[in-house]
Amino acid sequence: MLIKSYREQFISLLQSVYDALEAEQVFYFLLEEVKQWTRVDLALHPTIEFSVEELQKMDGYLQRLLTHEPIQYILGKTHFYGLELEVNPNTLIPRPETEELVEWIIQENKHKTYLQILDIGTGSGAIAIALAKNLPNATVWALDVSEQALQMAQKNALNNQVSITFLQEDILNLKDLPVKFDVIVSNPPYVRELEKVEIKPNVLNFEPHLALFVSDQKPLVFYEIITQLATQNLKGNGKLYFEINQYLPDLMKDLLMEYQFQNVVLKQDIYQNYRMISGTLS
Repeated sequence: MLIKSYREQFISLLQSVYDALEAEQVFYFLLEEVKQWTRVDLALHPTIEFSVEELQKMDGYLQRLLTHEPIQYILGKTHFYGLELEVNPNTLIPRPETEELVEWIIQENKHKTYLQILDIGTGSGAIAIALAKNLPNATVWALDVSEQALQMAQKNALNNQVSITFLQEDILNLKDLPVKFDVIVSNPPYVRELEKVEIKPNVLNFEPHLALFVSDQKPLVFYEIITQLATQNLKGNGKLYFEINQYLPDLMKDLLMEYQFQNVVLKQDIYQNYRMISGTLS
């Protein structure tokens, strides 16, 4: 079959899962994976056909996509802040808004000569690895409760040639940390059960709920414990950064101020949602 014709068929079928633009982006992402071709290559060679093997691969990917399985899990990889990371259903797929959090931390700390950084709930290691790669004067630690997630994070750190100290700990039961840090960052579970109706099937049915959801009654449970831990384990003038639930920015600001953090700043993402907060330990 002509690649050009297959493209039209692929996008038409996939619109039961994605909108037309997303379906087209997915097609070209897979075209590069299967044939190492870009959109430009297809435009220049409109009469080229898929081989039988290539067609079988594309059909296999399409069938999995139609079940709402994320393309990142299908391919076993994703891109985050210019890095390639392996992912699987034991780890959340890193989001663009988390890249914005990383950028904020880098910009505020890139001129410091020495940093101790801790990433709590590291998952695939995305935040920790991006910070280690872009803050060469930093010593980075990363913590997660999941052994499977830590195995993936360790592999990603090795593949991206950064040195990170990994800790397997349950933050809900952790009383202290081995060293004091200049920066503590976390993107903990924050989606309330009541918000499940807003979650797309590719997230709800495939990504780990342990890393996503909290109860409606205690939506800030992880934030409160991490903030309390930070008061004991940040150095003077140390910074605490969170990715947050866009519906709870005022509660988050009150929480940090309750624990005597100063210069508390809420920050919007590119969609004008409050997705990040930081505070300085006085």
